[in-house]
Amino acid sequence: MDLNAAEFKRIVESLRRAAAALREAEVRYCLSGSVASWARGGPETVNDVDLIVDPADLDRAVAALEGCGMRPEVPPEGWLVKLWDGEVLLDLIHTVTGYDDVGEILERAEVMRVASLDVPVASMEDVLTPKLLAFDEHYLDYTGALRAARALREQIDWELLRAKTCQSPYARGFFSLLERSRSSLPTGVPRAERPRARRSA
Repeated sequence: MDLNAAEFKRIVESLRRAAAALREAEVRYCLSGSVASWARGGPETVNDVDLIVDPADLDRAVAALEGCGMRPEVPPEGWLVKLWDGEVLLDLIHTVTGYDDVGEILERAEVMRVASLDVPVASMEDVLTPKLLAFDEHYLDYTGALRAARALREQIDWELLRAKTCQSPYARGFFSLLERSRSSLPTGVPRAERPRARRSA
């Protein structure tokens, strides 16, 4: 089996276990990051699993995932808790760059069928906003964001994404790349109806 395919299978299994545990614990959360892009029809990923959690539910979320055998780790950054499910890393994120309150992201999340479970999945605007705002002169790898934007451009509210990231010159560079490659929706085009992609594994 291809090594990336094997790793992705482990990621999906960890997501399945985490989603079941969080649902049982009645934790308010949503799937984000590259795995959310995949769930919406984007490319497969070998990155970690990003889960956005209401800060009020963070302790309960950690306890629920510890209860199914995951090992917690509190990093120095202070905006997330990491949990290891074997070799798979899950990030429980309670503070997101560009948002005063993660409740805004959780409200917009759409419940989708992912890994044989109903999982709330962040909107593509909410997946891409923190990614674009993280770019700076020390980190400027547009690859993942460009792949997601090209694959899922009809699911993105471009006006909202621009508004939330326009203060960053590096985000503006991302939009310029998309426009020059004709990969994004033209500026000013009304938001397309969201196709309801479904993923099972």
